[in-house]
Amino acid sequence: MASPRVRHACGGWTLAGELMVGVVRCPHGPSAVPPTLRRLPGPQLIVAARYTSSPVGPYLEMAVAEPARFGSRPGMCVTTMVVDSAESRAGGRGKWGFPKELGTLNWFMAGKERSLRWEERGAVIRWTTRGPLLPAILPFVCLQQRADVPLRIPGLARGSARLASVEFDVPAKDDLSYLTGRHLGAHASGASLRIGEGRPPPGFASSSE
Repeated sequence: MASPRVRHACGGWTLAGELMVGVVRCPHGPSAVPPTLRRLPGPQLIVAARYTSSPVGPYLEMAVAEPARFGSRPGMCVTTMVVDSAESRAGGRGKWGFPKELGTLNWFMAGKERSLRWEERGAVIRWTTRGPLLPAILPFVCLQQRADVPLRIPGLARGSARLASVEFDVPAKDDLSYLTGRHLGAHASGASLRIGEGRPPPGFASSSE
């Protein structure tokens, strides 16, 4: 018999663990937003996560998200995402249209420093925390293109967070090399992340303009 946590995952996922988000304020690279959405000006996000609890068990994740809109409805579109769990990849693609791919991820910890390395791509996120630890709560909306329909996905992150200095390092010929550099970010320990059920945005059948 499935556990209550797994049964609850039919409508959404609740995950717990450690999150880092870096803000790239002035990106100058090509957009990977799907054609059903429109890229918006604004900062991109780079994300590193070490989930200790999820409906599919513990796993690591690295992601890049861009601001986008569907019609007049804004949100963040995840355009790159790698995980080290086949179950997470299948669930993320099938339920929400997240572009999850399977890769080798390694998490390193040393005092206040953390890093996550994507071995196949040679991409590394490093961060050092600073400042006081404060309670934080962040609602967000993702706009994704699933195989059959665009989806608007509500989410909520909460935990104890502090500022972080983030460095993203990607090989020069990689499509994400324009994000290389130092950025401001935040690190949350003991984080809880709720990803809600995705629903088609109102008006999706008529026009994406």
